[in-house]
Amino acid sequence: MAAPMSIRLDDAVRAELEQTAKETGKSLSVVVRDALTEIALEMRNARIRKAAEAVAAHVAANPEGRAFFEDWGTPTTDV
Repeated sequence: MAAPMSIRLDDAVRAELEQTAKETGKSLSVVVRDALTEIALEMRNARIRKAAEAVAAHVAANPEGRAFFEDWGTPTTDV
C-alpha cells in the first residue's frame, strides 16, 4: 500500500519537475513518483549486481567454487 511522503525541493528542482509535468500532461506527484520509482529500481539493481560480483569474486578465489562451476558446464540450447 502506498504511503504519503513529504519532501523539500529547492525552487529550481520544483520548477523543472513542474515543467516536466506540464509537458507530459501528468500531475506533479505522478512525475515525482515515477522518477523516484525509477531511481529505486536502479538502486535495487545496483545492489543485486554488487551481490553477484561478490559471489563471483568468492567463487573465483575458492578452488572448490571454481571446480563446481567448471564441472557444471556451460548451458546449451539443446533440449
